[in-house]
Amino acid sequence: MMDKIIEYCLKKKGATKEYPFGPDPVVIKIAGKMFALMFQDKADNVRLNLKCDPIIAENLREQHEAVQPGYHMNKKHWNTIILDGSLSEQDIFVMIDHSYDLVVKTLSKSLLESIK
Repeated sequence: MMDKIIEYCLKKKGATKEYPFGPDPVVIKIAGKMFALMFQDKADNVRLNLKCDPIIAENLREQHEAVQPGYHMNKKHWNTIILDGSLSEQDIFVMIDHSYDLVVKTLSKSLLESIK
């Protein structure tokens, strides 16, 4: 699942994979701004941090046990999704799309134009 998610993120226009904190976690960025971060916790659970509109973030946390406030992130704007099989691949992809779109909206016009 981890590889599939990384692959999905990297299909986004301008997305790059980086390891700014060592071999783990993998960070996916656009124009130097993170929109996804994936790591394995001590219990070997794969976790995915994604940016999220605060109101949507609250709703997702209420609806899904696997969606929690962002681990080591601004908990208002980031969620951590535990990839335990309780969320469909499609649900996860929708959350990735939302995170990517939120970050893209913050980019300047010149930066957007420079993204291939």
